[in-house]
Amino acid sequence: MKLLLSCSYTIYYVEGVPMKLKFTKMQGCGNDYLYVNCMDGMIPEPGKISAYVSPRHLSVGSDGLICICPSDKADFRMRMFNADGSEGLMCGNAARCVGKYVFEKGLTDKKRIALETPSGVRTLCLHFDGTAVDRVTVDMGCPVLEPSRIPVHSSCAEDIE
Repeated sequence: MKLLLSCSYTIYYVEGVPMKLKFTKMQGCGNDYLYVNCMDGMIPEPGKISAYVSPRHLSVGSDGLICICPSDKADFRMRMFNADGSEGLMCGNAARCVGKYVFEKGLTDKKRIALETPSGVRTLCLHFDGTAVDRVTVDMGCPVLEPSRIPVHSSCAEDIE
């Protein structure tokens, strides 16, 4: 996990209306997202914002937007918006970056963090090199391998064995 950029950026995403967005850009194993602290309130239309800021060479460029929110089930809640604006269920690399983010931004002092996601509560374990978070592991749970439960859009009508 690597912190790439932390800044405030003025975006014009809906009919030229300006909005200031504070974010941190991080990447884990090649997945790079913009992370936004939403502990004090959710940003408006996060899907549209994600679609606006994600195109590479035209904006900040990322795989999408991660909103770090309060949770009534866990320590934090992660909402993930893909580059096309759709809300995703889970990204392990993004969850790992959330662990580093919440610790290094002083939102928690825990070394084991419960993270609510649309696919369930995941446990993050922080590992340190001195006082800095060096790496984060995440318990992703059991994989879903049944073709009927994996969302796929295809012109092929039959399952591939």
